[in-house]
Amino acid sequence: MTRRYILVALLLLAPAAVAQDVLGGLRDQGLGFAQVTPGKKLQFPRDHGAHPDYRIEWWYLTANLSDDDGRDWGLQWTLFRQALSPEPVDSGWNSNQIWMAHVAITTPDGHFHEQRFARGGIGQAGVTEIERDGFFNAWMDDWEWRSNGASLLPARLRFTIGEREIDLSLEATGELVANGIDGYSQKSAQGQASYYYSHPFIRLGGTVKSGPEKIDLAGKGWLDREWSSQALAQNQQGWDWFSLHLDDGHKLMVYQLRHDGGEHWLSGNWIGADGSTRLLGRDAIDLSPLQLRAISTGENRSRRLPMEWRLLLVEQDRRWRIRPLYDDQWMDTTIPYWEGVVIVEGENGQRAGVGYMELTGYQ
Repeated sequence: MTRRYILVALLLLAPAAVAQDVLGGLRDQGLGFAQVTPGKKLQFPRDHGAHPDYRIEWWYLTANLSDDDGRDWGLQWTLFRQALSPEPVDSGWNSNQIWMAHVAITTPDGHFHEQRFARGGIGQAGVTEIERDGFFNAWMDDWEWRSNGASLLPARLRFTIGEREIDLSLEATGELVANGIDGYSQKSAQGQASYYYSHPFIRLGGTVKSGPEKIDLAGKGWLDREWSSQALAQNQQGWDWFSLHLDDGHKLMVYQLRHDGGEHWLSGNWIGADGSTRLLGRDAIDLSPLQLRAISTGENRSRRLPMEWRLLLVEQDRRWRIRPLYDDQWMDTTIPYWEGVVIVEGENGQRAGVGYMELTGYQ
């Protein structure tokens, strides 16, 4: 969704401009690129692959895991594609496709992350076409998601962070879901939009190895797939995003794009255990921060972020408190942001689920 634009702003802005306004280069219309319009039907497995005629897209996996002692873990594995120009240039170093990857793991002992960049056309990074190649593979160097056959799942996910080697199997326990209206996800009243679907029913299992130590992990994953050529509205300064696995079997995705005037754009998807979905608009969501805290962002710096939230679904008459597993899950990447494991608590204060939260655009 639009939350990802901040992570590729560096591909559109000079370093000096990034320091002043990381979103400045993302507020144009993406002229010359393919445009997102309502009424287009998502097609699978084709749409698991790349869409190079659109300006930007991503394959974004988060997972809530636990070890044999019941301790909470988390992981993020993300591959971004950015087209530098509308004209297709596919081969070699002349390719106009830029790739960026972020990986992170949240452990009981701390949060660890890395980023990488690659040029398209030289085999260092990319995504296969399932219909053509017979399998799905999204990769950068040795960070890869590779399916076992002609579908997105089952698959194997492997990547490294420093000395840590992560090796997990992924299996589907339900169907993927379209966000917005049949995959057309509007981001503002001015018409910014993307094509957006998720796979919230993924079971993961495997190991994290660091030196002689090997830890078994298992849990639930959430894949976000999105592509677009349009940028943010002029008055949108950042966003807050949540994907939640509730203990009663429901899944919930909610985000808000923060506007200068305070009339934030809210949207979400209420997903039943059977895969049924309900689009949530502004009037259906009550999202408010409960507590601001200063967190460390590296090199003796800090930033105040809304680390705890209250979330109410009006029609369902359900409310939760969302808090981080711990505050130190900052992504100190080229364009920094907060993303990490959160705990969901019900009205009685009891644990009601787990999920992931992303916070961007805070100074």
